[in-house]
Amino acid sequence: MESNTSRIAVIYATAQGSTRDIAEFIATDLGSRGAEVELTDVEHAPDLSRFRAIVFGSAVHDMDFLPAATTFLHTHREALHNTDVWMFSVGLGPALRGPIGRRVGRIVPRKIAALVASVAPCDYRAFAGHYERAGISLKARTMYRLLGGGRYGDLRDWGAIRTWSSMIAQALGLPQPQSTTIAP
Repeated sequence: MESNTSRIAVIYATAQGSTRDIAEFIATDLGSRGAEVELTDVEHAPDLSRFRAIVFGSAVHDMDFLPAATTFLHTHREALHNTDVWMFSVGLGPALRGPIGRRVGRIVPRKIAALVASVAPCDYRAFAGHYERAGISLKARTMYRLLGGGRYGDLRDWGAIRTWSSMIAQALGLPQPQSTTIAP
């Protein structure tokens, strides 16, 4: 039987690609530290029993994980309880600025909080994604600005993502990266 000592699954559900990009970054970082990493979207997730750890991420729409992510977490709850899991979400909340926006941005939506609690991961983080103005209604753009949003484009904080990935690596006892040029 093969050892899963340094096998990590990075599984994601994405709508427009931001979550996939973050998952790819994390997988590359963990792989550069000597781990054997399998990166896959949630629809093609591997047998979880083969892995020492799982990093799971989903885009946030309507204050909830994507339906495929929610289904996956419910279906695999028992397997997830038998391994180390780290979870992340990608949405607008972390990109909000100003006194109201920062406060609102730190709130974990109720449905997501319930899913996170049901899995009991080692850690959960929310990251900002890529947000384009095109195709967004005037009402949504106005709400975004009132909450301290206002910037559009790539709002991801790659430094925070790198720090979180390093925290996962440290928790798993992985060495420092063999290459220092992991670019988003």
